[in-house]
Amino acid sequence: MYIASQKHKENIAEYLLYMWQIEDIIRANGLDIEKIEKNVIDKFQLDPAQKKEMTEWYESLIDMMRRENVEKSGHLQLNKNVIIQLTDLHLALLKDPRFPEYTAEFYKTLPYIVELRAKSGEKPTGEIETCFNALYGMLMLRLQSKEVTAETRQAITQISRFLALLSKDYHLDREDKLFPPDQE
Repeated sequence: MYIASQKHKENIAEYLLYMWQIEDIIRANGLDIEKIEKNVIDKFQLDPAQKKEMTEWYESLIDMMRRENVEKSGHLQLNKNVIIQLTDLHLALLKDPRFPEYTAEFYKTLPYIVELRAKSGEKPTGEIETCFNALYGMLMLRLQSKEVTAETRQAITQISRFLALLSKDYHLDREDKLFPPDQE
């Protein structure tokens, strides 16, 4: 909860990947708050009020996962909303001639997105979600100490660079510094 809040303020891409990881941690603990307290929350050095707050945060996520039927797979609507916001910003940046660096970075990334879509047996997703799926997949491979090819590392490097630029622009947009009203 504290980490999520900090990441949301600083880097929306890291926030989303972190929240996907939290969803998987909740699933790995069987959506059982007692297991989450033992395996996750108790690992933090928290005072009783902070522990209560974190426990309630996990309980609310568990409740949302049950209500939204994502107990086994999928993502919470609050996380899908981040993808929607990033996709909307992505499309706005591509349309705006004031952002040639962003457009160039996207077109450097696009071949990797196309290749990832072709290789994955998943249902088609938007470009931004495909990028996040790739980064999360890489995170899972690293956690499992699996071998990663040079081509995959190259793709992940480019995707990371692209999402870092989108994340930076997201935060500028949130501060009304990306599209200043006097320049629209």
